[in-house]
Amino acid sequence: MNKTEDISDAELVIRYKSGDRKVLVILVGRWHKKFCKHAFWYTKNAELSKDITQDSWAVIIDKLPLLKQNDKFGNWGLSIVMRKAIDSLHEQNKYRKLDSFSEVKLIEEEKVNATSCHKLILKEIKNLPNEQQTVLKLFYLEGYKIHQIAEILSIANGTVKSRLFTAREKLKSTLKHKNYER
Repeated sequence: MNKTEDISDAELVIRYKSGDRKVLVILVGRWHKKFCKHAFWYTKNAELSKDITQDSWAVIIDKLPLLKQNDKFGNWGLSIVMRKAIDSLHEQNKYRKLDSFSEVKLIEEEKVNATSCHKLILKEIKNLPNEQQTVLKLFYLEGYKIHQIAEILSIANGTVKSRLFTAREKLKSTLKHKNYER
């Protein structure tokens, strides 16, 4: 038998769909921590993130037999976590906006004596619309490709590209205006 790390997510999903419930332990082991981090990115609350991840796993397990593209398990799971996190934030405060690059991030940057340019970029990112912040985070911080971001957010590739371009242009304009352009 293969080592568990040699088995693809797609194969595990297929085995789960055919009745092998034990493979769920492997999927949870692979993805739980990443799902928690993804939820935390939205909520900035460790306990709430754990609750969201648990709720997400309930949905994932319930809907897993309906997953059509077995090789897309990770992106599919991340999109469920994202939606649960957003729903949770809306429940807490209907008028609260998602703060993707929160004060916590700015405080951390100040603690390590970040340069004024770096601080300005973070501040300007925080001023971008939430959709652009999310795409920037997934592309630059999480390392996802355009098509993966499109799948996670359930939008077209072109929309992802447009949001990235617009966000970059706004940041470039700000830096040029503040004389930080190189």
